[in-house]
Amino acid sequence: MKNRKILSLLLTGTMTAALLAAPAQAANPPDAIRVSSYKGSTLEVGERSGLIIGPSGADYTVTSSDPDTVLVEQITGFWVAVAKGAGTAEITAANRAGVCGTLTLTVGSANAPASPDSTNQPENLEIRQELIRLINQTRKANGVSELPVNEALMNAAQVCSDRRYTWHHSQEECQAAADAGYPYGFGDNLTVFTGTEDAAQHALDNWINSPGHFQTMIDPACDCIGVGVTQHDGITYCFMFVGIPNSVNFYA
Repeated sequence: MKNRKILSLLLTGTMTAALLAAPAQAANPPDAIRVSSYKGSTLEVGERSGLIIGPSGADYTVTSSDPDTVLVEQITGFWVAVAKGAGTAEITAANRAGVCGTLTLTVGSANAPASPDSTNQPENLEIRQELIRLINQTRKANGVSELPVNEALMNAAQVCSDRRYTWHHSQEECQAAADAGYPYGFGDNLTVFTGTEDAAQHALDNWINSPGHFQTMIDPACDCIGVGVTQHDGITYCFMFVGIPNSVNFYA
């Protein structure tokens, strides 16, 4: 396992933070429901995108304002948006208390050029969704806010896991984040282990049992998350990227 906060300035082999003042942002109400999509807010006809709904650990009812445009399905406990036809639909997630959160999805024709933030996510989507759920559950248990999914960090993390790194490659990881469109610095965790069963829980346990990884995972300065999971020849490679908006990636 490896971990390191990448705050992007490479000096004598060490990544150094370059912090910027960030404007204060209003916190979400404690009972607010957040809805986001793995593939961003723009889909093409025929695409499927997992939905991330927080806070985690609650039962939600999810509906679409126009199922002919975007249909929502629950598959093995996960909600998925299915782009059926061109147009716009509002996805609403509600808990048992009636508190709601919404996400607007736009569906283009199958022949339209892909949006920059709708990059196709490869296999292991359910494992990645479960890993994010477990990380947010851990953050919540340790008194810090859960993190919404950032599509650019999802793509960057998957690029790095697909390269099957067994240790951190500082410049390559910074470049992957920049190429994916994430403009700030970030922290990241890497773990590699034999086996593919219960991969999300295995990765989480590895990071919890390593003080440095654990601190990166629950860092209150972070405001978004992306994860990548690759399984090859019985080995699982997991990356976690957490965005730090008051820092700089000089490869961006």
